[in-house]
Amino acid sequence: MMCKELAKTGVSLPEVALGTWQYQGGVEPLQVGISLGANFIDTAESYGTEEIVGQAIKGIRDKVFLATKISPRHFRRRDVIRAAEQSLRRLNTHYIDLYQLHWPNYTVPIGETMSAMEELVGAGKIRFIGVSNFSAREIAKAQATLVKNRIVSNQVRYNIVDRTIESGLLQYCETQQITVLAFSPLANGLENIWSCDRSDALGAVAGATGRTRAQVALNWCLCRTPVIAIFKANKIEHVREDCGASGWRLQADQLGALNRVPFHRRGLIERFARRMARRTLQRFGRNI
Repeated sequence: MMCKELAKTGVSLPEVALGTWQYQGGVEPLQVGISLGANFIDTAESYGTEEIVGQAIKGIRDKVFLATKISPRHFRRRDVIRAAEQSLRRLNTHYIDLYQLHWPNYTVPIGETMSAMEELVGAGKIRFIGVSNFSAREIAKAQATLVKNRIVSNQVRYNIVDRTIESGLLQYCETQQITVLAFSPLANGLENIWSCDRSDALGAVAGATGRTRAQVALNWCLCRTPVIAIFKANKIEHVREDCGASGWRLQADQLGALNRVPFHRRGLIERFARRMARRTLQRFGRNI
């Protein structure tokens, strides 16, 4: 298993991580992934999977890098502290390695939220602060309110057919030495890649490398320096397959072929509209 440094923290992480959104596989697939070197598990209070993650890491907590997320409705200082305590109980651990803001909340001052996050770091309850689904501007604004800590990661959607973050966010994170945690690296199912990849470039590269389509799609993400890919697999055989995406690299011509697969990239107007819709919902008490 190849590793990448988390931001500039000195912490080395496997370049593929175990995701648990809509996870239904139980303890064993997670434990198999850990045994294969994917000892980075990502969850969230809103996923409903913190308890199963806690069971999977029982007795091996010191061997696992554990990440979870706090929901926007809990971004007030008191709620941040309470949410962290509840996640700690569900995970059955004394500390969280990476605590992430799941989405921006436009109704709570970011300084209030980040002050509480720094309080948790000071108390030893979390080690690092991360964000998820933040734009470059939102990261910069959040970072400006921090006194002693740096934002080390941004978890965002990234795959062969959804390359929105290449419109500046990926470059910003790389420049600022912020690790990109790519969720949905398989586009929520290879069929969604196939629907765009009419010439089956993915299949051709898989055949040339002796790898599976899933391994090639994951490795495409890993070829970007700051990117760690978070996959979700309910079955042990899929965990083994996806862990096999690490330890090798696609060649330049193979990357070129995959880069020619038609993809979606949200434009400025669409991204602005999505954020305004979220802002409006939050102002009406829907702190999603």
